[in-house]
Amino acid sequence: MVRKILATAIIGMSIFSSVYAQDSTKSGTLSISGSVDAFYRYNFDNAKDVPATNNYTSFTNSHNSFELGMASLKFEYSHGKVGAVADLGFGNRVSEFSYNEMGALAAIKQAYVTYAPSENVTFSMGKWATHVGYELLDPQLNRNYSMSYMFSYGPFSHTGLKVDFSLGEGFGAMVGVANPTDYLAASFAKKNVLAQVSKTSDNFSAFLNYVGGKDLSSNTINQVGLTATGTVSDKFSIGYDGTVKSVKPMTGSSVSWWGSALYLNVDPTDKLGLTARGEYFSDKKGAAGFGTSLFDATLSLNIKPAEGFMIIPELRLDTAKDPIFYKNSDGINPTSKSTTSFILAAVFSF
Repeated sequence: MVRKILATAIIGMSIFSSVYAQDSTKSGTLSISGSVDAFYRYNFDNAKDVPATNNYTSFTNSHNSFELGMASLKFEYSHGKVGAVADLGFGNRVSEFSYNEMGALAAIKQAYVTYAPSENVTFSMGKWATHVGYELLDPQLNRNYSMSYMFSYGPFSHTGLKVDFSLGEGFGAMVGVANPTDYLAASFAKKNVLAQVSKTSDNFSAFLNYVGGKDLSSNTINQVGLTATGTVSDKFSIGYDGTVKSVKPMTGSSVSWWGSALYLNVDPTDKLGLTARGEYFSDKKGAAGFGTSLFDATLSLNIKPAEGFMIIPELRLDTAKDPIFYKNSDGINPTSKSTTSFILAAVFSF
């Protein structure tokens, strides 16, 4: 299946590039970017007899194994007021991201068309990565390789129609309507409402985000999140992510989870960076399936020996209020309230 998908993508790229090259009257621009990443993860509790990897976040569910993260290609074309984006990925990372899709559709990270009737208004229609949260699917856009709990249990993508507004002086807004979260197709389903307000400047940016509506089980979902970044100097910056999500079933009481994370980024040189992430995730009522609260402390080095190439050694400690992690000698029930893991990742982007 992957071979067929790759062959189709290559043929499509060749045809598109040929047509684009032959039509010299076009004034549009085409840009191609991409990335490849791989990683090794070792969990020090080594729960090999259970077996359990002691991993409850996205993309790194392995133990003592070398893994392909994702091979990704992104095509962006614009011509006047219109444009299109086709963002494709292959590997475990995108399979988890597009978990509701099968076959070739699972390879579509993003695919949408845009129309900008003015420089201050842009319409987009198709599938795009969610606006909620601090972390992103593509590993080269994050400083930690492993993902937060808020990323893993929040929305991944939206398929629908949105309008972005540039309001001047760094202010922006977005409103949209979409299928239920993470569904590329959802016939007869009620739609979700999307919204965002933002403020950006040279040294600071903040985004207040919202997703609300019904899921396919007719549960009412509401999620509000705030992300912010501040640059203190050319060697130090701070990031923040906070969100709360409530789920109200057709019968019964509403339950919710919430999380808050701080990212401290230090860059002593352009070849070396260090990021410490501290995240608290509260799911005491079981809205995300835990029924307890968790904390992760992650320390990641960003080593950049060449342009576009990054090596990420990472040490991560996960703790919980209740025992949810496995030790090597555990049976079917976990006995540990903490676990430690090491990740070594290599990421090349172009």
